[in-house]
Amino acid sequence: MNAGEYLKEKTIGPSSLDEQILLAHVLGRPRAWLLAHLDTPLSPPQLAAAKEAFDQFRAGTPLPYILGHWEFFGLDFNVTKDVLIPRPETELLVEKAIVFLQSLPDKKKFAADIGTGSGAIAVSLAAHVPDLHILATDISPAALEVAGGNAKKFSVQDKIEFVECDLLPDHGPLTTDRLSSSIVHGPHSPLAGSSFHLICANLPYVPTEIMLGLPIYGREPTIALDGGVDGLVLYRRLFKSMPDWIASHGKCLFEIEASLGSQSLRLARESFPQADTQLHQDLTGRDRLLEITFP
Repeated sequence: MNAGEYLKEKTIGPSSLDEQILLAHVLGRPRAWLLAHLDTPLSPPQLAAAKEAFDQFRAGTPLPYILGHWEFFGLDFNVTKDVLIPRPETELLVEKAIVFLQSLPDKKKFAADIGTGSGAIAVSLAAHVPDLHILATDISPAALEVAGGNAKKFSVQDKIEFVECDLLPDHGPLTTDRLSSSIVHGPHSPLAGSSFHLICANLPYVPTEIMLGLPIYGREPTIALDGGVDGLVLYRRLFKSMPDWIASHGKCLFEIEASLGSQSLRLARESFPQADTQLHQDLTGRDRLLEITFP
């Protein structure tokens, strides 16, 4: 059996893009190469590997987990089942963050990425903004392993400190004597004693009841999806500790669930009445990003 015959047999529905990507992955070739070489015969080991991959896909395993990587903001991130798959709507947060950070006159810039997951936000910022130092936190040590690997993959590991904690470390901005046990990279941090020009987060924000009905429930880590009863539980907690960390004239950028725009905006204005708050829509016109700018 050749590649074209295998695809014809395995493709369900009018689109074969996912199947093409999957078979190209099995063959260790780009999709464009596969399409130009559909007459390539498949060896018995390739057929066995293809069967395993296609069986996983048919069973509901998301394609990025089978591939082991996924593109975000022009970078190819490693992903495992321990992290949420990076999604294009989160690129809006990264775009706004880069514009803000590049506008700062400070030579050294400090940012925090809360709930970093695969490290997609932190690594993208580090790769695009010179003189930026980032604190990236996550409650999951397995996620931090993935994020740390991505930082090394793109040679920005010296710009990011990875901390295992629940949202932010306790008791205010980091000091060097509190870093050694929790940092993945190095005990002497350029973040020590710093407050942050930017705090950003893509925290779990799906209301529990809605999450239970989503196709991705049980296929991506629940800890990265479940935002509690109203989807804002973690943001309420973060908002309480945030004033100890944000610098004067600092900015916060938070991805939100599209149906929670007005609730998110109200929560931000009640929590920080002195700040300027606004919502931004994604490319589909849905509320996606909460921006808070402090005086």
